[in-house]
Amino acid sequence: MSLLSFRGGIHPPHFKDATEKLPIEKAQEPKQVVIPLQQHIGAPCEALVKVGDSVKVGQKIGESKAFVSAPVHSSVSGTVKDIKTMTIATGEAQCIIIESDGLNEVHENVLPKGSLENLTSKDIMDIIREAGIVGMGGATFPTHVKLSPPPEKKVDTIILNGAECEPYLTSDHRLMLEKADDIIFGLKAMMKAVHVTNAYIGIEDNKPDAIQKMKEAAKNEKDIKILALKTKYPQGAEKQLIYACTKREVPSGGLPMDAGVIVNNVGTAAAIGNAIKTGMPLIERITTVTGKGLKQPKNLLVKIGTPFKEIIEQCGGYNGKPGKLIMGGPMMGLAQYTDEIPVMKGTSGILVLSEEEAKLPEPQNCIKCGKCVEVCPISLQPLYISAFSLKNMHETAEKYNALDCIECGSCSFICPAKRPLLQSIRVSKREILAKKRKTK
Repeated sequence: MSLLSFRGGIHPPHFKDATEKLPIEKAQEPKQVVIPLQQHIGAPCEALVKVGDSVKVGQKIGESKAFVSAPVHSSVSGTVKDIKTMTIATGEAQCIIIESDGLNEVHENVLPKGSLENLTSKDIMDIIREAGIVGMGGATFPTHVKLSPPPEKKVDTIILNGAECEPYLTSDHRLMLEKADDIIFGLKAMMKAVHVTNAYIGIEDNKPDAIQKMKEAAKNEKDIKILALKTKYPQGAEKQLIYACTKREVPSGGLPMDAGVIVNNVGTAAAIGNAIKTGMPLIERITTVTGKGLKQPKNLLVKIGTPFKEIIEQCGGYNGKPGKLIMGGPMMGLAQYTDEIPVMKGTSGILVLSEEEAKLPEPQNCIKCGKCVEVCPISLQPLYISAFSLKNMHETAEKYNALDCIECGSCSFICPAKRPLLQSIRVSKREILAKKRKTK
């Protein structure tokens, strides 16, 4: 079996042993959920309910009229106790606090949408939008937007990301083993929505069981191919995945659709499949809860809005004093200062590092070894972009294509001087984009 890949990249330790063989468990029912009105890239939602209202499972409780947005739904039945600004994993947002009645009464609008054969492209797009489905790999870009390329962009291929190259995380791996048919069904729905007849599912070769399972699920689908990818980080990044699967390159400053491709996560496809088959919107997700700072790592099916603290307690609690709490994985995840935050649509993992693991070495002077250039999957020069950023020379950083950085962290990982390469490049990207917005 030939393995497909891309230029550059790194091989960080996987740390997946703790959970890769653990089946998905349903998390305990939360007594109270905190549903943020912004769990996606784009415009935040406005509340459709008020304090004191009774709500049911799957009921739409927040929506925006903006195209780039996604509605939110209640994951429990119960009573709205408050609507206020709260701290979430990505900052602050308006949140709807719902006290569960424990009955899990399903809203009457939650009904199967019929057979895929009888649904039109518009029907599928409407279902995806109404279900509030976003990128489940962590990016949280509204899926109906991604599946709506402008007419001038000729998309002919859809790729599903089953690589799960981020260390520690195994939620996609378990999903492919346990819900392969839902993934294929959701992919077929996306293909029909966008009118394409060519699709790939890319999976790293360190998951041979998932490759086999997905091949079995797709054995009767001549337009869907399962591709084995070389195990290398960041194999699951959009541009790298596109190149590995099709040998097409996304131009600088461009999007996947500029290469005729749409990329989604296997979790997104499964969510679409579930929304069509059952009518249930996106109210829960699989989350890998792991790390040496945790007593019992697990893969849990968690309701949106469940506090991190409750999930960690269900995994035996902290193993001593935690060193760092991260939403997502160690390479691209977001460090948190509290566990009093809710699980959101993009919470692919809850990672608890021990104090020893969380210690960061002191950065030294750059020795111009060039390793960061060698491993950069976008062929950038991170050492120079970082240096310009640290000197507030953001215009020069832009000339070195800082905005093309995918923030994978490969440069920081490989740097022998332990320079804050990724962190400083992120600063420059923010400054460059802020200036562009002001100019407009």
